Amino acid sequence: MRDQNSLVADPAMLTLARDSRGWTQSDLAAELSRLEGTRITQGYVSRAEAGRIPVKDGRVQQFADALRYTADLLCRTSDTAGAGVGLIHHRKRASLGAPALRRIHATLALTRLQVEALIQAADFHPRIQFRRIEVNDFDTPADAAETVREEWSVPAGPVDDMVALLEDAGALVVVRNLCTTALDAVSQWPADKAPLVLLNSGAPADRSRFSLAHELGHLVMHSEPGEGRVQEDQANRFAAEFLMPHDAVLPELKPGIDVSRLLDLKARWGVSMAALIRRAMDLGVVSEWQYRTLMVELSALGYRTNEPTTIRRETPRHLARAVTRLEEQLHLSPTETAHLAGLGREEFHEIYLCASSPSGHKDVPDSSAR
Repeated sequence: MRDQNSLVADPAMLTLARDSRGWTQSDLAAELSRLEGTRITQGYVSRAEAGRIPVKDGRVQQFADALRYTADLLCRTSDTAGAGVGLIHHRKRASLGAPALRRIHATLALTRLQVEALIQAADFHPRIQFRRIEVNDFDTPADAAETVREEWSVPAGPVDDMVALLEDAGALVVVRNLCTTALDAVSQWPADKAPLVLLNSGAPADRSRFSLAHELGHLVMHSEPGEGRVQEDQANRFAAEFLMPHDAVLPELKPGIDVSRLLDLKARWGVSMAALIRRAMDLGVVSEWQYRTLMVELSALGYRTNEPTTIRRETPRHLARAVTRLEEQLHLSPTETAHLAGLGREEFHEIYLCASSPSGHKDVPDSSAR
């Protein structure tokens, strides 16, 4: 930890930290004013974030207290935090406004900084088995999914645990509250770093599994920005094949599907009833008219927003193991470990330990995956 008398905040990091809290400059000024008992203006915050006024020494701690990060984190340079590097992918249900996207991108950048600090301190570096796969008119997203399953030695049939599968392949998976119901996951794979996936803790388990497969598709297929709808469709097709491989799921769909059958298939394949109906249509088992009829039936039963049958919630393990190593083998206190990530102890525990423990989640009814 640095001497507080030599601290100088990085202006871009101040902005990143504020964006990650979903605050405006006026919000931060109000919190600073409340903590200090004297009026701090939005103009002061604006000049500080622009680098026109240096934030140093004790003032850094005041910003840290307001933003609930450590002073050391605010003094890191923004390029170290990974701000603005790499292609960012989202799995979202609706359009997000600019403020929400800024918050999510800032959260992703700071999460990258946090997890890299933890794995470096713990000397915990999983081997990355991801590789890029080009898709075109001849090599389809379904082909890419089949290739990844083969290269990762995924057994035929349902994927048992998507989180464990991605972690074993070298990805960093973090479940945290993304403060929106419009986005389920976000991912990024910068050069020479591990792929990182953030899952929204508010998403139901079946949707989280599909979102992980969707993000995996983005990560392996999309190394460059492209037309959004095309890439989203490709990622959905990748996810459908990865979770419900054609050869394995088709015989189980062919006898015909109704709501009762869909409930059984959901429990077996770990995807929503809506995703199964869409898969059946894509594979030619049901017509578009039958697809629409089944979806109307799900709506009438209230299953489009609250599907029955609880899917086991999958949780990350690797980062929790790194924390255990830091605390049990390297003898860091919980507060010291949290400070490595630039966080207070309570927030650190909620993000990196509660979400990694099966007891940290309560199963809830699942909603539609698509």
